[in-house]
Amino acid sequence: MPHTTTTGLPVTAAPRAYPPLLVLTTLAIGFVMAMIDVTAVNTALADISASLSVPLAGLVWVVDGYTLTFAALLMAGGALADRFGPKTVYQGGLSVFIVGSVLCALAPGGTALIAARLLQGAGAALFMPSSLSLLTHAYEDQATRTRMLGTWSAIVGCSSAAGPLVGGLLVHEFGWRSVFWVNVPIGLAGIVLTQIVAPSTMANRRTLSLGSHALGVVMLAGLSFVLIEAPVLGWLSAPVLTAALATVAVGACLLRREKKGAHPLIPRPLFATPAFAAANGVGFMINFAVFGQLFVLSLFLQEQGADALGTGIRLIPMMAAFAVGNLTSGRIAARVGPRPPMLCGLMAGLGAALMMLLVLTPHLPYWQLMLMTVVMNVAIGIAIPGMTATVMLVAGKEYANSAAAALNANRQIGALVGVAAMGAVLHMAPAWSARLPWAFGLIAAAYAAALYLVYRFVKLGKPT
Repeated sequence: MPHTTTTGLPVTAAPRAYPPLLVLTTLAIGFVMAMIDVTAVNTALADISASLSVPLAGLVWVVDGYTLTFAALLMAGGALADRFGPKTVYQGGLSVFIVGSVLCALAPGGTALIAARLLQGAGAALFMPSSLSLLTHAYEDQATRTRMLGTWSAIVGCSSAAGPLVGGLLVHEFGWRSVFWVNVPIGLAGIVLTQIVAPSTMANRRTLSLGSHALGVVMLAGLSFVLIEAPVLGWLSAPVLTAALATVAVGACLLRREKKGAHPLIPRPLFATPAFAAANGVGFMINFAVFGQLFVLSLFLQEQGADALGTGIRLIPMMAAFAVGNLTSGRIAARVGPRPPMLCGLMAGLGAALMMLLVLTPHLPYWQLMLMTVVMNVAIGIAIPGMTATVMLVAGKEYANSAAAALNANRQIGALVGVAAMGAVLHMAPAWSARLPWAFGLIAAAYAAALYLVYRFVKLGKPT
C-alpha cells in the first residue's frame, strides 16, 4: 500500500533501502550529463567552426539554442512532472536528451547541429525539475535535505569542472562529435538507475497551461534572436526591431495571463514570500555571469593559441572552484541557514570581479588570470547552494516541482542572456583589450545585483 508524506503526497517506493549516495548520484545524473555537455561544447567551438564553417553568430546559437529550449520548456517540464509523476518525466527527459545527442553527433552542418541542440534542451527541460523534486522527496529531514542539496550542487559543480577536460580530451583524440556521443552511455545508465532506486510519487493531475507555455517559448525565441543577431544585422534593422516589438508584446500577454489566468505557470502562493522571487533573480544573475564568463574565456584562450585540449586543461581549475565552494557551503547552510553563505559568497565574488575588471588585459599571464577566476568562482560556488535551498525551503514538498522548474528556468534564461550579451561584446569590441573590460564589467554588475537581492529580500533563518 502506498504511504503519504507529511504534505499528503503519496509515495509508492521509498529510496531509503538504498545507499543515500547512490540515490543522490542517480538523481544528479541528468544534470551532470547536461553540464558536461555545456562545458565540453565550449571547448569544441573552434573545431566546430572550422569543421562546419560556422561563424561567430552561429557559435552563439550552438550554445544558446540548447539554452533556449531548456529555459523555455522548464516550466512545462515541472507541470508535466506534476501531472505524470517526476520519475516518469525524469526518465523521459533523459531519453529525449540521448536522441538529441545522437543527432548532434551526426549533424552534417551548422543548421542541423543547432536544431539538434534545440532537442537536447527540450530533454534537459524535462529531467531538470524532476530531479530536484525527486531529491526533495527522498529526504524527509529539512537539515538533511539542505546538506544533500549542497552535495548535489557539488556533484554538478564537479561535472562542470570535468567538462572542459573531458571535452578537450575527446576533441583532441576523437573529434568534436565525440563530445555528444559520450552522453549516450551516461543517459542510459541514468534511466536504468532511476528505475531501480528513485522514489515513485503519484501524479496530482495539475492542469497544463499550454497557451502560457507557448507564449514563453515565443518570447524567449524573440529575445534570443534580438540579442544574437542584432550585432550582425544592426540594432535598428527591420528584422531586429520586429523581433524586439514582438518579444515585448508576447511578454505583456504572458504577464496578463499569469495575473488573471486560472492556471498560472507558477503557483501564486510561491510568490507570497519575497525570498522566492529574490532567489530566482539571484539564479538569473549568477548564470548570466558564470556562463557568459565561460563563453568568453573559452574563446579567449583559443584565440591566444590553445587548442581544445589546452583550453580544457586551462579551464579545469576555474570550473573546479565552483565545486569547492559548493562543498564548503552545504554544511554551513545546514547550520546557519542559506542567507549568510549567499551574502558572503556574492560579496567576495563581486570583489574578485571588480579586481579582474581593473587588471585584466590580453597580456596578463595565465596563472594570474586563473588565480583571480578561481577566487571569484569559489565565492560564487559558496552562494549557489544557499540559493537553491532558499527556493526549495520556501516551496516545500507541495510545490517542489514548480519551484524547481521556476528556479532552473530563470537560471537558464540568465545563461542564455549572458552568452548572448558576451557574443554582442565580442562582435562590437574591436580587440580583446576592449572586450575583456566590457565582459567583466557585465559580470561584476550581475553579482552586484544578486547581492542586493539577497541583502534586501532573503531573510530565512537557521534550518530546524
